[in-house]
Amino acid sequence: MRLSYVAQRVLLLFATMWMAASVNFVLPRLATGRDPIRERIIAESARGGGATNIGINEMIAEYRVQFGLDEPLPKQYVTYLWNTLRFDLGKSLSNYPKTVIGLITEALPWTLGIVTFSTITSFTLGTIFGALIAWPRAPRVLSYTVPILLTFSAVPFYILGLILIYFFAFQLKWFPIGGGYPIGTIPSFSLAFMGKLAYHAILPSLSMILASTGGWALGMRGMMVTIQGEDYMNYAEAKGLPDSRIFFGYAVRNAMLPQTTGLALSLGYLVAGAGLVEVVFGYPGIGSLLGDAISKFDYTTIYGIVFFLIVSLGVVLFIIDLLYPLIDPRITYEQ
Repeated sequence: MRLSYVAQRVLLLFATMWMAASVNFVLPRLATGRDPIRERIIAESARGGGATNIGINEMIAEYRVQFGLDEPLPKQYVTYLWNTLRFDLGKSLSNYPKTVIGLITEALPWTLGIVTFSTITSFTLGTIFGALIAWPRAPRVLSYTVPILLTFSAVPFYILGLILIYFFAFQLKWFPIGGGYPIGTIPSFSLAFMGKLAYHAILPSLSMILASTGGWALGMRGMMVTIQGEDYMNYAEAKGLPDSRIFFGYAVRNAMLPQTTGLALSLGYLVAGAGLVEVVFGYPGIGSLLGDAISKFDYTTIYGIVFFLIVSLGVVLFIIDLLYPLIDPRITYEQ
């Protein structure tokens, strides 16, 4: 019996999760000559000023037992898959005994906040602005903004972040240099604290919005140009429909599907760019957590974050794929 399209996509999602988990398991073990436990313990010993090797081998052996690295490789793989299925990503090497999923849970709201706000804002502004640029009845002056949009779309997030820090934090001193909230502030759910969070998130979000809006605008402009001579556009004009209805109901709606596909495909780039922005601004999100884990040889945290990001992108692509028929009624998954 043939599976429905939704069932096929669900199976594909689980296959993606399995492949991500397997690659996450295999890649670190292909790095011959690298022992994360030994590197971690030696690095901590060097930071603490204890350059002696006394007791290090015993400590390494104990850590290997604690993390299950003394078991045969097939058993490690089965245990790893079972733990991953239960979203047990292990314990952090640098923040032991904290769990990796616990660290991700603490950092995730920060990243979700700026990524969600920046993505929705830049996508909305870029889509509407790009549609207006290509609309024949729009003001002519909008067409002269294309070079500016092209310039911003070519600049990486973190470069714009550094520029914003220099002008608005160092020179004008309008915004803080970095951090999620002022030093010494006790987190709470009060309006005053929420205002401080928003104030510290302005520059990181603005760097992502400026870098992304131009790309969305140029992409939407290209799609609007291609649909100008379509039959449904000519028919809508022949019926004498208002310009606003033709613009939103016929032009923008039909040009939105490739734009939405581009949004789904660019999520990986957005998450990576947000990570670098967080490192630049010292923002306490997933990017800063990953950067800290890399600097401290915390391999379990690195692999846990990578797996989490892959699964998250797979789920988002799955949801957007199911939303396509709602965006464009011409698309159907029925046989």
